[in-house]
Amino acid sequence: MKFGQVEDPSIIDFKLPADAPETSAILKANKSKQSFEAYVGCAKWNKTDLKGFYPKGTKDELSYYSTQFNSIELNATFYGMPSREQVTTWKEKTPDGFKFFPKLTNTISHFKRLINVKEPVEQFCDAVSNFEEKFGMAFLQLHDNFKPKDFSRLKTVIEEFPKVIPLAVEVRNEEWFSNPAIASEFARLFQDHGVANIIVDTAGRRDMMHMRLTSPTAFVRFVGANVDDIDKKRLDSWIDRIVEWKKEGLQNLYFFVHQNVELSSPLFSAYFTQKLNDAIGTDLKIPVMANQSQPNLF
Repeated sequence: MKFGQVEDPSIIDFKLPADAPETSAILKANKSKQSFEAYVGCAKWNKTDLKGFYPKGTKDELSYYSTQFNSIELNATFYGMPSREQVTTWKEKTPDGFKFFPKLTNTISHFKRLINVKEPVEQFCDAVSNFEEKFGMAFLQLHDNFKPKDFSRLKTVIEEFPKVIPLAVEVRNEEWFSNPAIASEFARLFQDHGVANIIVDTAGRRDMMHMRLTSPTAFVRFVGANVDDIDKKRLDSWIDRIVEWKKEGLQNLYFFVHQNVELSSPLFSAYFTQKLNDAIGTDLKIPVMANQSQPNLF
């Protein structure tokens, strides 16, 4: 993942910002309504990117991946509208308890730019509903140059989005964050409709670390810098924040690890998972590389 990449990560202040004031209120309002669930995964399952992760001779990458992780940020659906048949095939390759988090197709977000997209949105939702109990949450990633001047398009999509399909949204253009009134307006829209406000932790776009939850779900896309010491400290900081959020009432954590060089994504996912288990008592499986009995980041 190249978005937000910088040449020298050592010059970036990776300290997590304080929570937006509204975050605490959102969590406290939902405290004790249900048990806490955590899903951690990568953005891809293909062995071309995740070199060294798969045992030699692995024939079906998704089937193996799903024995190591409990979720996937499904970017494959961004590049082409999924069919009901394809979704069912993916679903049947994975064990009980596994969850898919499919990205809305780029026809909707990038090519049509949210104009007259009711039909493709319904087509997408109809397809991904076939994940059934293995469906986690859909997410809409807007183009970098989709700006607040087109807020009405986003508002229409969210208001018309099928309520049976949980949704998260990632806005990327700097203008969404530079004006507090605009940031408050779109966050209020998300909150009113139960939409999760995606947090992106990447080196070159610290404005996307808004720390503004709009529901009791934290959907975090962590983009590593491929520098072990830096990325481990960043993940440690996330563990500390999640501990606090859980105390306040966080119900769902969806945490997906990207790297500019993706081959290390499983390693950092394993590091994060172990730290999460230790910190809050979750019992998530610790992924291992094919040539290891344990991850080598500890």
